[in-house]
Amino acid sequence: MSGHSKWSTIKHKKAATDAKRGKVFTRIAKELTISAREGGGNPEMNNRLALVMAKAKAANMTKDSIERAVKRGTGELEGGELFELTYEVYAPNGIGLIIEVVTDNKNRSIADLRHVVNKFGGTMAASGAVSWQFTRKGYITIDQEVDEDELFMIAAEAGADDVQFDEIAEIYVDIDNFQAVQTALAEADIKLKEATLLYDPNTPSELGAKESVQVLKFIDKVEDVDDVQNVYSTLEISDEAIAAMGD
Repeated sequence: MSGHSKWSTIKHKKAATDAKRGKVFTRIAKELTISAREGGGNPEMNNRLALVMAKAKAANMTKDSIERAVKRGTGELEGGELFELTYEVYAPNGIGLIIEVVTDNKNRSIADLRHVVNKFGGTMAASGAVSWQFTRKGYITIDQEVDEDELFMIAAEAGADDVQFDEIAEIYVDIDNFQAVQTALAEADIKLKEATLLYDPNTPSELGAKESVQVLKFIDKVEDVDDVQNVYSTLEISDEAIAAMGD
């Protein structure tokens, strides 16, 4: 399961960039709306919504903004219908990307995405051309102080595939065991920071630092598209590439 902690490092770096650009509220609002639409507006009965609400509060999103986003999801407030779409793209150097989009206008989203992909050296791919390189996985993070051995045993016994410790604890689990791991952690009084689904690369691709930076800059451009929610890549992100991106 190579490269996972690097994925989270880039993700957290991107979250900080989004906050500076004022995009973080828009993306969290969409997550709130979709979570409420799928599981109801009561966070005590909707674990996904509870986690997104905690994320919203941590980002200093106002209570009114959170409530409006939730009510749009439950239908209590009017708003444009949100669509969840997935696109497959080849970045420069042949790196495969899966791009998740949340939008109220499908035509605008694909036009905006295609423009950026073509402009910065990528290629839109047919459905299935890239996705076979990934497996859908559950992803859980914990940033409280925990005993690493204890956390590993709890997660592994509940069916987790992998537990990694870096800046935070990260757990990767097959979808079939995703809920069981969350339940086991809750029973052990371990609070989750995030529990979501992602696309995990089956065999990450290694590139030189220069080529990796080229891909990472391409991903940055894609993530700047307003309706793009998440981007997953087959790139094995090296420490050298991360350092170069920070220069």
